Amino acid sequence: MPPDVCEIIRNCRMFDRLDAERLDLLTGMGQRFRYRAETVIFREGDECPGLFVVGEGLVRLYKSAPSGKEHVLHMAAPGMTFAEVAVIGEFPCPARAEAMEETTCALLPAHDFRRALRRDHGLCLQLMTGMALWVRQFVGLIEDLVLRDAAGRLARYLLDASTDQGGGVVTLPSLKRHLASHLNLTSETLSRTLRRLVDAGLVENVDARHLRVIDAKALGDLAEGMFPKV
Repeated sequence: MPPDVCEIIRNCRMFDRLDAERLDLLTGMGQRFRYRAETVIFREGDECPGLFVVGEGLVRLYKSAPSGKEHVLHMAAPGMTFAEVAVIGEFPCPARAEAMEETTCALLPAHDFRRALRRDHGLCLQLMTGMALWVRQFVGLIEDLVLRDAAGRLARYLLDASTDQGGGVVTLPSLKRHLASHLNLTSETLSRTLRRLVDAGLVENVDARHLRVIDAKALGDLAEGMFPKV
């Protein structure tokens, strides 16, 4: 059974620091939506409908160049949020959001969420911690693109995803090209690098869409450009 709004909100990492009263406030305004795979949730330039929290499934946030080339900015898995900056800053949606598989989200409508922020400074302060973690995530993405090679980027992604998803098993996007775009790699480079990690014993294939992290320490070393070399 798909998770309800209360479950989705309470499992959201951005809201980890909120007390029970404020969690109830957000739950009370939340609306649950189900999306089929490849459903466009919003388009770049649309008025932001609110803050989304993923309960199950996967959402990709991406931009398209005039040439048609796409770049994946963010992939929101269960427990993650998207459209945070747009709703708080009252900006248009800066990218397109698309469900990559059957997905359930809780939506905190823009008007209700902003009104709660204006009325409750404690809520603002508690959310700042969650937003700081969000900013740190994107700083890490920039570091990956600038400082890490293909193996380092993939290692960092797998480590973060295994922590986010729990249990050391990582669910990959149904289309590997979306992950490749997110890491600024070609699909061929991603496949080749993944094979090298498997051959080195750092991860193992569970099935077509799942990997298990075998040696988190070695992955961490690789993400920092150190031993082992694969």
